[in-house]
Amino acid sequence: MTPPEVETLSSLEGPEQELAAARSRAYALFSEGLAYPDDELRESLIDGGLAQPLRECLTAISTEITNSPECWRALQEVGDTDDLAIEFTRLFDAGASGPPCPLYGGLYAGDRMAKMEEAVRFYNHFGLTLSDEQRELPDHITTELEFMHFLAYREVEALQAGVDPGSYRRAQRDFVARNLGSWIPKLCERLEKEGGAAYFQTLLGLLAELLKADGKHFSSV
Repeated sequence: MTPPEVETLSSLEGPEQELAAARSRAYALFSEGLAYPDDELRESLIDGGLAQPLRECLTAISTEITNSPECWRALQEVGDTDDLAIEFTRLFDAGASGPPCPLYGGLYAGDRMAKMEEAVRFYNHFGLTLSDEQRELPDHITTELEFMHFLAYREVEALQAGVDPGSYRRAQRDFVARNLGSWIPKLCERLEKEGGAAYFQTLLGLLAELLKADGKHFSSV
């Protein structure tokens, strides 16, 4: 899945467009921050490449989302060269019977195949397909985050064109309720139990707060 970049949006007018743009950018940033932490990503994190823009987005979205100096430092203080990569593997990739904190939403549901099929129906409805080359799975956290990024992006475009954004808002509401919002809190609980690195606990904790804020935001859609 290759959703558009929110940076291409221009001439934002009014709080509705600004909020949707901030949400779209936030979901893209969460997806980037939860990718495998190679050297390029690690250097960007240390330089504030995630913490600074994410703080701006989340501040614009809701005053209820955590905004403390300790929180943002945790997204930059990622340890020595291989520390974050080793921790990523320990938490999300390793384990004889599977990792302790899998990043696949279907593994937190009773029927993973059904959850993946449901996610694919969401994607296909909006003309999106998964990349065979990248071997993406429909219930992986980055795939689901990219979809939310896409929907919020399309919401902004609809508002700019004077078109009813209702279908994109309803899709965001339903996708949060049935997918990300249903399993990210469980992932956070497992991560805390495993004593995951501060970076991952902070980033996923912030994501859980964003999903909760979105649940409230779209409750009347």
